[in-house]
Amino acid sequence: MSRAILRISPAEPGEDVAGFLQGLVTNDVAGPLPVWAGLLTAQGKALFDFLVWRASSETGGDALLIDCEAAVADALAKRLTLYRLRRRIAIARDDTLGVFWQATAAPGGVPDPRLPALGWRWIAPVAQSDVAADEAWRVHRLTLGVTEGQAELGSDATLWLETNAADLAGVSFTKGCYVGQENTARMNWRQKVNRRLVVVPIAQSRADRQRVAYPALGLAVDHLRVDDITDAPAWMSLRDD
Repeated sequence: MSRAILRISPAEPGEDVAGFLQGLVTNDVAGPLPVWAGLLTAQGKALFDFLVWRASSETGGDALLIDCEAAVADALAKRLTLYRLRRRIAIARDDTLGVFWQATAAPGGVPDPRLPALGWRWIAPVAQSDVAADEAWRVHRLTLGVTEGQAELGSDATLWLETNAADLAGVSFTKGCYVGQENTARMNWRQKVNRRLVVVPIAQSRADRQRVAYPALGLAVDHLRVDDITDAPAWMSLRDD
């Protein structure tokens, strides 16, 4: 999978890494991990999406690990560094670790926190014998109707709840403040999620609403009004807006 790991760790004893991230991202990183989360604009639009893991003894101990798109890892690290201010926290890419996936249960893996049908995932040291699973993962994910990454979610283009974050356990409405929390909470309370990202057959994709197309798969990702969604996956709860 074309993923990268960012390691967020205390640069000196006593620094609260989880507390730092807790005030920035959409999900609760102080509880059980991994979780899917986003880093948003102040208006509640997605900039980056990722999974947050707690490092194990095998992957480095006292740290949080961010499992993100490799193509945006450096930009995400830079963005997080802007929020660090004077805190003694190290934020760096860790290329010794990789993200692993398979569709069925795997020793050392856990079910994807977004949707169990997505399969099992784990972080481990990389080896030369590892085989890329990017295409298999994309097919599996899109077949289930799950979107991720900047090509599909956009950057500062889609409100976090329009990415189906509430259905895919990507937001906590109880943990307190984070960047973009006010608008996200207001939308949820007023049930005003008027558009959603959906995976559609490419022949049915609307050019004016299309985010990205995958011709080899016969699929596209569209950003549609809820009223125009005719074939939502079973996990997606469309509310009557």
